[in-house]
Formats: sequence, structure tokens, C-alpha cells
Amino acid sequence: MKQSIKPAVWAGFFFCAGIALAQAACVDCHEAHLPSAGDPHGFVAEQCHLCHLGNPENSELKAAHAGMVASPGWLDNAEQTCGTCHRTETQYVLEGLMHSGRGMVNVTRYTLGEQERPDQGDGRLDSLGAGVADSMLRKHCASCHLGQPQHQMTTEHPIGSRGGGCLACHAPHPSEREAGHVQLSGIVSDQSCAGCHSRSGRISLNYAGIAEVDTHVLQQDHPHPLYRLPDGRLVEMIEDDVHHRAGLACTDCHTSRDVMGPTGHFAHGSDAVDIQCADCHDNHQPRITEDEWPSDLRNQLARLPIARDAEREFLITERRGTPLWHIELRADGSKHLHRKVEGGSIPIPPLTQASHPADGLHDRLACATCHTQWAPQCHGCHMDYDPEQVQFDHVAREFTPGSWSDERWDVYNDAPPLGVNSRGQIVTFVPGMIRTIDHPDWEDTQFRRFFAPLSPHTIGPSRGCEDCHRSSTAMGLGRGELVYENGDWRFVADKPILQDGLPADAFVDLEGRAGQTPRHGARGLKAEEIRRMLDALPVDY
Repeated sequence: MKQSIKPAVWAGFFFCAGIALAQAACVDCHEAHLPSAGDPHGFVAEQCHLCHLGNPENSELKAAHAGMVASPGWLDNAEQTCGTCHRTETQYVLEGLMHSGRGMVNVTRYTLGEQERPDQGDGRLDSLGAGVADSMLRKHCASCHLGQPQHQMTTEHPIGSRGGGCLACHAPHPSEREAGHVQLSGIVSDQSCAGCHSRSGRISLNYAGIAEVDTHVLQQDHPHPLYRLPDGRLVEMIEDDVHHRAGLACTDCHTSRDVMGPTGHFAHGSDAVDIQCADCHDNHQPRITEDEWPSDLRNQLARLPIARDAEREFLITERRGTPLWHIELRADGSKHLHRKVEGGSIPIPPLTQASHPADGLHDRLACATCHTQWAPQCHGCHMDYDPEQVQFDHVAREFTPGSWSDERWDVYNDAPPLGVNSRGQIVTFVPGMIRTIDHPDWEDTQFRRFFAPLSPHTIGPSRGCEDCHRSSTAMGLGRGELVYENGDWRFVADKPILQDGLPADAFVDLEGRAGQTPRHGARGLKAEEIRRMLDALPVDY
């Protein structure tokens, strides 16, 4: 039986939110589309116009539907729909990196030589121009930004999902929806992340132990099972992240502040990340109580998985002081994480001095530097632009002249090289591109070698000493043999030397040559740093 919502009950609330309630007539025709029981927006079940706009006071079809939107939450209408109640969150999303793609745009322009720094510029995916870099972004990359209408690329599976603004995270994928009104939710499953984050660094794939490979593996014996993703990509199944095995979803680590914002002032997505390993495993930040809860996050208190208690204390993140409301501090000193999506709780293993001695020798290393098991690495890429072909333009949302194609080779999924990020930490890097590009506007083929810092989300047991101190790939030299003779080290590369003097899979060499990075202040290891790493163990280790 339909339950009416009395406007008088909510009038005070919507007066404060700047919304005028009206007696709705929408349900006279659309009763089947009423929100189901338990829907978080059920309290305005008959006030359809609050989300869908239109004119509910007019019973004439055309007039009633004037100005109505079918999909509230797409970013072209979010300020008038979701933003009337969720004003701050909507503004954060509109200004944030998942919509603007600022880091992606500025980095692409930088790597093609069109701007001086990768962290400065006015780049936005929704306002790209006609230059070479912007053309590449229009045809290859801009499909992912949240300002796109919700659509599918190549497959109906969630891995093909793109765009959708607020609905990209807070509405179930169309393949999972039940009949009736879409039920929005603050519980965000990993499938909402998979569409965009299965590309580039492939974090959503890595986390589940899914590693993309080249088709050449079909011609040889391969140690891991091979499958096709719904979009056709060939992948191998290897070790997944230890957190994935424990049933943690993406949102169990990534807070609302690092996903939604405020992220508008950050240059890159990695800068916007709020959570760190120590926030769960070795948190020494001051605890907070409910009275000290940040005002912009007070709605989280209704979602606590444990009994509310004015004296109960909660952990906060070091970077932004965000409450970790799903972590329970117990009287015995243990910490338990309540999973946001799968439910249930698991104990959090604490950092121990036995495994992480405070000897000062590895203070510059991030946790993931030692605990990353593998990373996707592509060591060869060629891109070509054909002005005679047509290709879909994700900004114009139509097929336009000009088409980009690419070819890649030397793909590996194993332990990545190390380098120094802009904060001075030693972290894992991957080849962002070791590539050549041909474009008719250029006289010559452009060659670039870039390695980018990446946390691959493949955490597991720590590397052993020799995995760094005797590994040419960990040092960034590439595959080959390290040889000690006449009191010094030399390296014999497996791969051919390219035009910049480095082996085809190298980040740096022992003579001081180095590839570039798309992060201002980041770099590969210096030759003297590599020699110190080599000398830290006995020569015959």
C-alpha cells in the first residue's frame, strides 16, 4: 500500500534547503515509479519534481513535463537536482578531478611538449581545444570524466560504464537494477569504480589480481590462467591484493574526502588521496568523539556499524583529519574494520617493530614500496594520427575527422622499478610511456620516455632484501645482468638501446641518464643511489 508523505512534515527542512514543496501530481500517472521501501529518498517519495524538476502543479502533459530531467545527477543538471540538498558535495564534484580531468590533460600536454610543467595549466576535459594533445584526449581519454552522460563503451558489463555524474557511484549499474524507481545509495560497490579505473594504471583490475597481457602469450606456454574481459581485453589471473582477499571494497580505504573532495585544488589524483597505510595499521593521530565530528561529515554518524556512544573514540586520517567511522576501537586495544559493502568485521593487524625496525635505514620508503607484489608495465608504444579517418569525439559527442590508433609491446606484470616522488619518498613507478608518435603536423616522429609514480594496489608480503638490492629492474636499469668487477658495478642490458641512450625497458642507467617523469619534482634513482643500494649487501650475496 502506498504511503503518503505529508508536505507539512518536511516543510521546515526544505525551506532551509531553499526548496518550495508543492502537492505532487506526478504519482497520479507514475505510481509504479515510486521509490521502494527503504529508499534513502523515500521521505520525498511523492515530491518527484525535487529531483526530476518539471511542473507538478500542471496536469497538462506537455506543461507538466516542461524542463523535466530523466536522469537527475548528471552533471549538466546536478546543481538543480542533487545540489539543492547536497550543495557542498555537488560543488566538490563539479570542481573535482574526476570531472575536470585536470591532471590528465596537463600531463598529456606536457608529455607532448605543449606546456612547460605537468602540474600547472588550465586543462579540463570538458573544454578541450584542437591541438595534438587535446585531439588525443578527445578521441581516447575523455570518455571517463563524470561530466559525460551515463553510457557504455564496448560492453553492457559495468567495466564499460562511463560518465553519469552523481549516478556513476550512487546508482546501481543498469544491468543490476530492479524494476521500478532506481534506488540511490551511499554504499558504493567496486563495480562503480571498474569502468574508468580499469584503464591506464588499471588499479581496479590489479586489486582483484587481473593483469592485462599482450596476445603474444597465446603463442607460448603461460604460467597463469588466461581470460577475456567483457570488453575483449586479454588478461591473466595472478595474485590479488591482500585487502581484496579480506573482502575490502574500494570505499573501505578511500574516504569521501579523497573521492569527492574537496579535490579541486589538487594537480593530480594521487595528491587527492586521503588514506595512508598507517591510518589503519599504525595510527598515532588524536582520537575524536562524536562531539568533535567535522560538520561536513556529520551524516556519517547515521551509518555507524556500532552502537553510538558520546564517549566512543574514532581514528582520523593524518592528511585531512577525516573520521574513519567504520573502524572500531575495542577495549583490549585491538582495531576492527567493519566492511562497508560486504558487511561483517575483520581485525586490523598492527604494524610491529619486529617486522619494521626503526633503524632509520628505510625511512624514505613508502609502505607500498616494499609490499607491492607486481604492477602493469608496458615498455613499448607507438601512436599514429590519421586525418583521413573519423573517430568518436567524447567532448563533441559525435564522430569527427581524425583518428588515433596505437600499438603496444613488451607488457609485463611483475615487480616495478623504484624512484623518488615529489615528496622525497622512494615509491614504485611504472612506464607511463616509452613511445613514438607520428602526426602529420610534425616533421619528425616524436620519441618520449616517461615513468610515472603509481601505487598499483597489489599489496602483499614485503619484498626481501635481494628483491631491491640485487634487482636491476627494481633500480630502474631494466632487465639484464649486474656484474661486479674491478671494484665497481656494471650492467649488461637484455633490451636494445634506444635513441636516448637507455635500454628499451630502462628508467635510468649507471651513467646518470634518466627518463622523464610527469610529476614535477619526481625522478628516477640517481647513479650514486643505485650504487649505495648495491653496496648495502655483500658482493657475493
